[in-house]
Amino acid sequence: MSPHKAPDSSRRSDRSRRAIYDAALALVGETGYARTTIEGIAARAGVGKQTIYRWWPSKAAVLMEAFLDLAARQAEEAAGAGEGGDGGHGIPDTGDLAADLKCVLRATVDELNDPVTEAPTRALAAEGIVDPVLGAQFVERLLDPSMQLYVTRLRAAQEAGDLRADIDPRIALELLIAPLTHRWLLRTLPLTHAYADTIVDYTLGGLSATP
Repeated sequence: MSPHKAPDSSRRSDRSRRAIYDAALALVGETGYARTTIEGIAARAGVGKQTIYRWWPSKAAVLMEAFLDLAARQAEEAAGAGEGGDGGHGIPDTGDLAADLKCVLRATVDELNDPVTEAPTRALAAEGIVDPVLGAQFVERLLDPSMQLYVTRLRAAQEAGDLRADIDPRIALELLIAPLTHRWLLRTLPLTHAYADTIVDYTLGGLSATP
């Protein structure tokens, strides 16, 4: 008889983590963040709540990690499919700054409107306002990496002479991102590709009438 093979605990842990990720994202989408509980996530994932508490200190931490995992998988799928946007590798640099920014802002519009990611993104953004620790993690792990992509592209445009040398790229990128975020958070008007294109045109062209 062949010797008994011990279960692979790492594979079991990976399966449990994936089930917990999926359960957390699904429940937030179905019932909202406030009604999502550790007990509910555990029941949905088919694990004991002690398992979740052993790996994470709170439901916010579970959701943060689940969302980061989802974002990484979506970036890999987009890169493998050769889709537009930054694909997780940077903003395109075709030499046409306006076209490149419109491309990535349109991709951002699609992400913000995606029902799979909208609920967890809203939940993390809202909870980060009242939880400074989570808010700092949200900025550091989710926002700053994508913001740095804009800074890199805008600095390249400065070096190419397409933008003024004296602008601060960090402030410039906020002119692009803030309007999208404002409209998305408040749900004031539809978030569309046309709106994204207009933001780029207004930002690069300025609002003052030229002589």
